Amino acid sequence: MQALIVDDSRTTRRLIGDIMRALNFDVIEACDGQVALERLTEMGTADVVLVDWNMPVMNGLEFVKALRANPAYVNVPLLMVTTETEMDQVSLAFKAGVNEYLMKPFDADMVRSKLSWIGIGD
Repeated sequence: MQALIVDDSRTTRRLIGDIMRALNFDVIEACDGQVALERLTEMGTADVVLVDWNMPVMNGLEFVKALRANPAYVNVPLLMVTTETEMDQVSLAFKAGVNEYLMKPFDADMVRSKLSWIGIGD
């Protein structure tokens, strides 16, 4: 299974990547939404995408909207992993098409739980 991790923080990508590798995922990384779209084109699809909100070039919300606008990716599970904690922001993310929302800081158990909620790793 493949996980695409989209975050401008190399440290966060490494942290999430280590968690996902421990769950037997192959990990592909992208530093912003635009690069993530390019990676998806190269990959064909992903089994799950974990995306940050606040990034340069194309932020996470813009990425989610672009992804959901493409019929090829409408069913790709999306987990927003971010510091955005305001309920308005959470609501915007769900309306844009994320399947689940995880607030930073987080740990491996929290990631596993959210993945389980969206039907991955059951």
